Amino acid sequence: MDISAASVSMSQSSLMQAVGISVLKMAADQSTQQAQQLTQMMAQSVQPHLGGHLDLRA
Repeated sequence: MDISAASVSMSQSSLMQAVGISVLKMAADQSTQQAQQLTQMMAQSVQPHLGGHLDLRA
C-alpha cells in the first residue's frame, strides 16, 4: 500500500469516527430534550385538588 492510499484510508477512518460521534451527540441531545419535555408535561398534568382524600366503607 502506498503512502497516498494509506493517507486516504486514515482520513476516511477519521471522518467515519467524527460522523459517528456527531450522530451519537445528536441522539443524546434529542433524548435530553425529550426527557425535559416529558418532565414538563408531567408537572403540568398534576391536579392538586385530586387524590387528597380517600373514602373508605366497612
